[in-house]
Amino acid sequence: MSDPGHSQGPKVSYREVEDDYFQKRQLKRFAGVFHLWALGVGAVISGDFFGWNYGLTAGGFGGLLVATLCITLMYVGLCFSIAEMAAAMPHTGGAYSFARTAMGPWGGYLTGLAENMEYILTPAVIVVGIGGYLGAIFETPDAWEPLWWLVAYALFVGLNIWGVEISFRFSVWITLIALGILLVFYLGALPHFDWQQALNIEPEKGGSRFFPTGWGGILSALPFAVWFYLAIEQLPLAAEESK
Repeated sequence: MSDPGHSQGPKVSYREVEDDYFQKRQLKRFAGVFHLWALGVGAVISGDFFGWNYGLTAGGFGGLLVATLCITLMYVGLCFSIAEMAAAMPHTGGAYSFARTAMGPWGGYLTGLAENMEYILTPAVIVVGIGGYLGAIFETPDAWEPLWWLVAYALFVGLNIWGVEISFRFSVWITLIALGILLVFYLGALPHFDWQQALNIEPEKGGSRFFPTGWGGILSALPFAVWFYLAIEQLPLAAEESK
């Protein structure tokens, strides 16, 4: 029989370290308020170019609108939470650190796996989008798109290897340029807005022009509404690099 005084299953042990352990491993503090703003907006802004638009097919204009409101409320709560936790635990683990502190090693481990999945898959989606844009601009054949992907990966990885200062400065400039492009697009597209075009999806049985796929379309549009805010949760990862 097993000893009731001992819990079953895998155990995790902690190693005590000296006080200077973390001091020797601290990251260089460079980022100010403007750099953090650019990092957050720059992380999110790709979703304003593409990704969200598939929600129109999934839920129609009304479905995507309601889904976006729901996701907005969720991200407001998330932003307040990570802002408070990043100030209380200013180390670069981000959500992994928060989960490990609150739920123990296994909670941190699972959260870390989820974070890794997000930060592996999201850049892949973004470089595919970049490849599509560059291919259209330079009129290269579709077979060349993997080369654009490699160029984008090499550029972004190279900037991070180069150092935190150049990475933050690059994020500021690229964010300002992206905002300018969106502003030009919005101003240019605004005179052409037409409600008839927004509601031109043929409704399914039981649906309407506003909700062409019914109330279920709201649920279908939720993953695409996330693109408006996706990756803002990466900001706490820069906690140790903030002044």
